[in-house]
Formats: sequence, C-alpha cells, structure tokens
Amino acid sequence: MKKLSARRRHPLAALVVLLLALACTGGLYAVFAPADKAQADETAQSLTIKEGQKLYTVGCASCHGTGGQGTSDGPSLVGVGAAAVDFQVSTGRMPAATSQSAQVPRKRNIYSQAEIDQLAAYIASLGAGPAIPTEAQYGPEGADAAKGGELFRNNCAQCHNFTGKGGALTHGKYAPSLDGVSPKHIYEAMLTGPQSMPSFPDTTLSEQNKKDVIAYVKAVNGEDTESPGGLSLGGLGPVSEGLFAWIFGLGALIAVAVWVAARTAKAKKS
Repeated sequence: MKKLSARRRHPLAALVVLLLALACTGGLYAVFAPADKAQADETAQSLTIKEGQKLYTVGCASCHGTGGQGTSDGPSLVGVGAAAVDFQVSTGRMPAATSQSAQVPRKRNIYSQAEIDQLAAYIASLGAGPAIPTEAQYGPEGADAAKGGELFRNNCAQCHNFTGKGGALTHGKYAPSLDGVSPKHIYEAMLTGPQSMPSFPDTTLSEQNKKDVIAYVKAVNGEDTESPGGLSLGGLGPVSEGLFAWIFGLGALIAVAVWVAARTAKAKKS
C-alpha cells in the first residue's frame, strides 16, 4: 500500500492523468463529431429533395406522373439521373411547350440554378443515374482538341456536321448547332443522350474523351474561326463546294453549248 501511495503521488502522475483525459476527449470527439456532420448533411439533402418534389409536382407531374413513373404525355424519369434534369431544365427544353412539334427546342430557362439543383436531387432520389458533372470533368485543363476532333468526326459529325453547326434528321427532327452551347451542357448531352441523340457513357467515351470533344467543339466555334475564304457554305466541307461547282459550272457549260449551237444554226441559215 505504501508503494502504491508513493506511485500515486509521483510528480508525473498529474501529467499522465492530463494526457489520458485529452486522449479520451479526442476519442469521444472523433466518434461523435462525424456522425453529427453526416446527420446534418443528410438533413440538408432531405430538405433539398422535398423542395425539389414541390417544384416537380407543380411543373412536371402533369406529364411525367406524380412519382416520375411517366405517362402517355411524358417518359419515365426513374433512373435518368441529375445530369439529365440539369441539361433539360437549364436549356429551357423542359418544361416543354404545348405545341406538338417533332422535337423540343431550346428556349429561355424559367428556373433558377438553385431550383434546378432541387429538381435534380428529387429525380436522382427516384433511381440511380448520371450525376451532374463537375468543372474538372468538362473544363479545358488537360484537353486534347486534336484527339477530340477525331472522336467528334467518328461519333458526332454524321448529325451535327463536322464543325458542330447542326443538321437535319428524319421526321422533322434535327441535330442542333453546338455554337454557343456551354461545355457543361455538351458534357451532359453526351452523358445522357437527349431526344434523338445516343448516349455516350464512360464505358463508350471516357471522361477524358468527352473533355477532348468539348475542346474541339470550342476550338472550331470560337470567335477567330470565321472562314478565311468568305462564305462557308454551311461549313459542310468539300461536298457543298462540289455541289456549287456542279450546278453552276455545268449550267454555264450548257448555256455556252446552247449559245454556240444557236449561232451555228443561224450561220448555216444565212
């Protein structure tokens, strides 16, 4: 007992007790603090989803159903993901106009970005789907425009034209021009495949591939890319120039031939 009492009164005893107390306090904080933060994040996300559901009920449920299951007037939204919502609503394509056109055109957006994020969060809660891309994914850093041009010509030029000026499709539909479209929306379109466009998930075009394609589109549609030869004839390449030469060149040759024949016939009569 005397030895135990002596150890308890050791000069370092107070320091040891203090260190143990600090260790216990740190351990308790490490255990409980993350749970509190996670709970706060979960609460904030729940509120965002609830606000998105309210917006959905007012502006989307009449076509897509009360639970996003789809109706005869609109497809199901279960599993489309937040990226599809951000693209469609940010570009004004949704809510769609009442006109029965073959394709929903781009128009003025009626929602704020905060409301779009809320709608996207609600739709994402209905089923897993592509998330909204970050700036690191679609930004110009590390992009290869030359590689993007190769990818664009192989996968996109058939509809959008090789400079992204757009083009006609079947049944009154069309591939819109990519001039002036934000990199974020180009990335989301590749990721989700809106309307007649096929989707290009990361298994088909990687994140780097998508970034390269965006860099190419921006390079050929920049402010300093006007045709140095004057009228670009729609930017269709040698096809349009050849057609121009064929129609007007051949027409001129026919006119000359008719003129020569007429003069020859007139000379013989004389």
